[in-house]
Amino acid sequence: MTGRNRQSDPSMRESGLLAEITDFYLQSNDYNGVPTSSLIAKHGKQQLRGLLHKLIIEGKVCVLYADCHLNPHILGLPCEPVEQQLTKLTTTQMEHGCVYPTREHLEDIIGPAEFRDRPYKRCLALGTPQLSHRSFDLAILEIYRNDPRYSYQYGDICGSISIKDEYFEIERMKESDQILLQNFGFSLDEDHNMYVAVFLRYLSRLSSEHQLIWASKEVTHTTRLHPDYFRISILGDWQERLSPYQAVLLEMKSINELSVAIGHAPLFNNHFSESNRPRNFGYLLRPTLKEYNDFVHLLDKMLSENINREFFRREVAFEEEEVRKDGKVAVRAKGTIQILEDWLRAKFQSDDRGEIEEMLETFRRVRSMRQKPAHSIKEDEFNQRYIHDQRDLMRSVYRAVKILRVILALHPFASKVEIDHYLQEGLIWPI
Repeated sequence: MTGRNRQSDPSMRESGLLAEITDFYLQSNDYNGVPTSSLIAKHGKQQLRGLLHKLIIEGKVCVLYADCHLNPHILGLPCEPVEQQLTKLTTTQMEHGCVYPTREHLEDIIGPAEFRDRPYKRCLALGTPQLSHRSFDLAILEIYRNDPRYSYQYGDICGSISIKDEYFEIERMKESDQILLQNFGFSLDEDHNMYVAVFLRYLSRLSSEHQLIWASKEVTHTTRLHPDYFRISILGDWQERLSPYQAVLLEMKSINELSVAIGHAPLFNNHFSESNRPRNFGYLLRPTLKEYNDFVHLLDKMLSENINREFFRREVAFEEEEVRKDGKVAVRAKGTIQILEDWLRAKFQSDDRGEIEEMLETFRRVRSMRQKPAHSIKEDEFNQRYIHDQRDLMRSVYRAVKILRVILALHPFASKVEIDHYLQEGLIWPI
């Protein structure tokens, strides 16, 4: 067969185009698709349309069109169904897309030994969408949280991990450990257990050593992205609600602003904004008794231990007399929760004090829980119930600070303080 005949043979043209698309994908820096515009310039629109039509039907390529994807040059999300791809080949959309080899085809090209030490790089090489996520045990984050060489930024929706500047490209730290995880978030299973979620795009950029570390902590059952992480990362939208942790910080900030507006010192010595948020004020990374007790200890320091006595301006007594067993009278300093209760009783009149009692009881409960470990020798234990216990506790704490904020907002001078709409509308995630 002559060269000219081979060029005119449809099967040869088809296999040549498939090889061109595959080579472009595998040799590109970011597993990019080849633009249809460049293929049109090389093969002609009509011929290309026919070849792509056949390759799509055979399941060997797919076309990512620009009208459905912000950046069709990377396979962020799966291609549209075959029928929609074929329909758009007959429209002007054909000129605005990128062509990718499918996993079905790539599995015939890439051997089982390739990328063995980089499992997430292999996923991309095999055509898995880059914004597919994998879920991991929360404990994977401990490696980076507890290592001072890493900058560990962690919020309730997403976070990032990177090597600190002073450890970058220095001989005493292995190059394989000088990693960057640009973004991670969280996912949930059907029982609302929480996991770390990372897109393949970011996992694939880790060193082989760290890819294997993460792979050892991967969970295999079905998970879904946290709704707000999905909104932010996939839809490019704002978060819909606050986490209970964000809500508590914002409520404390509002309480301090209301305190000043009504002529008092801030009720809390520190309201811990996001910029100075305590490092471990968030979801437990490991469901153990020790981590839970440490969290309770921190929570009490942020609440009752953080109450500013200057707020009360000596409007209530800070001490009380107590008759001892021997009949003598001793003077005892009141705790901050008792002072707050006395002030509310003196300054806030209500026929139904149920919510106030609920709020005070939550503050006392946290204080009591903090004190228990000091009088216990119970060994540490691992139990998933601590995750759920933390959620229940945070729901109560959020409600308590909300009640306190609402009480202060009833003061005539408080109207000038603007309360964030998330708090006003109760847009708080229950998990």
